[in-house]
Amino acid sequence: MCITIILHTNVLSDSAQNKIMKKFRLDAKKKNKSISAIVIDDSADIVDLLCDFLELANVQVLGKGYDGKDAVQLYKKVRPDVVLLDIMMPEYDGFYALEKIRQIDRNAKILMVTADLRKDTEDRLGRVGGIEIVYKPFDFNHLLEGIHKLFDGPTPAMAYQGASYVARPQLQQ
Repeated sequence: MCITIILHTNVLSDSAQNKIMKKFRLDAKKKNKSISAIVIDDSADIVDLLCDFLELANVQVLGKGYDGKDAVQLYKKVRPDVVLLDIMMPEYDGFYALEKIRQIDRNAKILMVTADLRKDTEDRLGRVGGIEIVYKPFDFNHLLEGIHKLFDGPTPAMAYQGASYVARPQLQQ
């Protein structure tokens, strides 16, 4: 979470911050080519942090949401290239959104960003297939890696089975 410090405090010099941000923008321009996204998490702080980072990485954020219902409504409205989606949210969770979005577009590119380390959650996500997973606390490089994998790999419609994990921690039984 080094970037959190860079974005929200003056710990690093301006030149160090510029150097790091330049690297993210260059990587994003080479790989993302103006990707659009929506960001869904029940924590407003996480949503804002992810949006700030994505914009610095040349990803256009089209909308923010705070539960699975918001995710589905935003997806229908703006049809982003990628959805960053939390799993554990009150009322309408990430599984609700994942299912509904896939009913709308079975090739939707979804990056799950979660702190849920339970084995049953991993198994359930693995059955969905065609998604990337980044675990909280996350490293912004892992987020970019997850986004790149979504665009470089096969789509669910191509019978891709299983979820791909970026920086996978030990799961809880």
